[in-house]
Amino acid sequence: MEGSGAQPVGGAAAAAAAAAPKRNNMDYTLAALKLFGCQLAGATEAPPSESDGTSQAQMLYGIRFQRVWLQGVVVLADYRDGAGHILVDDGSCVAEITLTPKEAEGQPWREGMYVMVLGSYSGKESLPRANRPVIKVHKLVDLSAQPDRESMWYMEVVEAFNFFYLQFSAASPLMKR
Repeated sequence: MEGSGAQPVGGAAAAAAAAAPKRNNMDYTLAALKLFGCQLAGATEAPPSESDGTSQAQMLYGIRFQRVWLQGVVVLADYRDGAGHILVDDGSCVAEITLTPKEAEGQPWREGMYVMVLGSYSGKESLPRANRPVIKVHKLVDLSAQPDRESMWYMEVVEAFNFFYLQFSAASPLMKR
């Protein structure tokens, strides 16, 4: 029967998306920004009009976000306190990466590895701590075996900035002061 499978706009798919649980107050509909750690110095807390009230969102280049994507070299891996504490140098700054005890258990993260980090970022947690970004890891991947990983990453960040972030920052009323 023609049209029998059609859903009205905002039908079952919208209801399912609205009912999807937000884990750890994260809004997974927001993209994880690809960037250099030093760019996070420009992030600000999202204004109440931009926030849903349950999550701690940040704003950068006029874009609301909670998660970031960085890549760099592990310069310190410390598991003494049961959880993981890793410092990653991406060439622009050193970011502090935190792991829960479960995430750190048996992990081979060590100095000299080139890793991809995807995790939540909160400016409130970063500012008081040695003036470096603090990222609570969601995903950590060893990319050491990839020969072109670093040069490709630099190009990806530049492309993301030019293609996405620059157009948003130019359109943002906050940037037109």
